[in-house]
Formats: sequence, structure tokens, C-alpha cells
Amino acid sequence: MNIGKSMRLKRVIDPTGVSIICALDHGMTSPTFLEPLADITSRAAETVAGGANVIMMSKGMIRIAHPAFLRETSLAMLLSASASPDGTRPQIVQIGEVEEALRLGADAVVLFTALGGDTEAGMIDILADVGRECEILGMPFIAEAEFPTTYASVEELKQQYGFEYLRRNVRLCAELGADIVKTNWPGDAESFGKLVEATSGIPVVLAGGSRLEDKELLVRMEQAVAAGAIGCSVGRNIFMHHSPEAISRALSRVIRERWTAEKAHDALQEEMG
Repeated sequence: MNIGKSMRLKRVIDPTGVSIICALDHGMTSPTFLEPLADITSRAAETVAGGANVIMMSKGMIRIAHPAFLRETSLAMLLSASASPDGTRPQIVQIGEVEEALRLGADAVVLFTALGGDTEAGMIDILADVGRECEILGMPFIAEAEFPTTYASVEELKQQYGFEYLRRNVRLCAELGADIVKTNWPGDAESFGKLVEATSGIPVVLAGGSRLEDKELLVRMEQAVAAGAIGCSVGRNIFMHHSPEAISRALSRVIRERWTAEKAHDALQEEMG
């Protein structure tokens, strides 16, 4: 592996082999503005305090939020945005370059990957180009192998696109150079384990997806880790929470410290009062 990429991955994946990512990039993808993101610096500081070791955001917001980062906090810069995000299949456009991420001090870049429809060939071209640039420049590549839109429930999306959509997507991302693959919860632990297998050893993190009850979120993460995930990438379920710091800490306890979801939830409830 490229030495630069190897060095950066040591920060993206911590010494325990875990990556806890907070996604604060929804201004690039959401069909509506999500009010908690108005104070991006506070949201970053809260999740870092709770145990996230990677913050995912845009090149514009890192200029504002970087004071909230600790020395060991990694930036994962999003390279894509969603055009027509209120549609059933938003078009993914590339709006950043790997070289820009290097100049901003990023330890990884992120690309959302939506397959199917008339734009699939172009999406695959973008994915391949980013994978190639990352290899040349020594930048870890996090590919989001997700359903075309993530602003619906897992149940709705699974029914519409099916499990094989996700399995093809995670494999394609692994084939084209992803160092970490982020994907959706397919509905059950056995199916998630099959997604992990499909990457042939490329690390997988579970996306938080749409808003969930705290207990359900923690149970999913517990099951995902048991099935082989190295961590999570959670946005709305952190920054829209009553206490982003507390829910980040609960996720860290389940993933990094291997607490049960029930124990972590009980501690969260106690902390929340």
C-alpha cells in the first residue's frame, strides 16, 4: 500500500481497528436544510467529545469547523453532492477533488455512489477516477455504497431496490479502489454479513440512515459489529439528537468497547436524565 495512504488510514481506523465517523455533510445531500447544522462547529465538537474519531464534511464547512477538531480527529471530505435531492433518484455530481482534500488536511475522501438509471455509467466513471487519484496521491477512499436516496426508511428502500442492489454496490466500490465501504442496513444481521463478505476483506462501516429510536440504532450497530463491521458512519442520528455527545458516546461504547446495546442504552438514558 502507498505509504501516505497507510499513514492516513492509521488515523481513520483507530488503534483498536475501529472507525467511528460522524457525517456532518447533509447540506450537500438533504432535500431540505437540517437546522442543527446551522452551528456546524458545535455539532463537530459534541461528537468529537463523544468519541468520534472521523468527521465527514464539505470543503466549505471545514474552514469553519476545524477549531472543533482535536489533534487526532480525522477529516473525511465529501467529494459529491446530490442534484435534485427531493427526487426518488437524485443525480450525484462530483464537486471536489482529491488534491483539494489534501490541501485541507483531510485523511480521507468520501464519494456517494448511486447505481441504476441513466446516470449509472457516469457514476462508475467518477468512482473509478476517484479511486485512481486516491491511489496516486496516497489518500484513503471511503465509498458510500448506498441506496440512491437515503432519506427514506430501510424498509421502503429495501422493498424498492432489493438486497442485491446493495451487494452489487459494495462489491463495485471495493473493485474500484475503496479502502472503506459504507453501506446501509439491509434489514437483518445475516444480510449485512453477506455485504461484509462481498467486499472480500475491504473494511465496512454501517450507515446510520434515517432517524431511529436510540435503542434500535444501538442494536443495529451491535449486530453490524458482530457481523464484521469495523464501525459506523452516522449523521442525522447524531446531529439531530437531543445530545449529540451522549449518543456518540453510546455508539462508541457499543462499537469500540463492545458494550451490549442494552447496557449502552441504559447508560445513555441515565446520562440524559
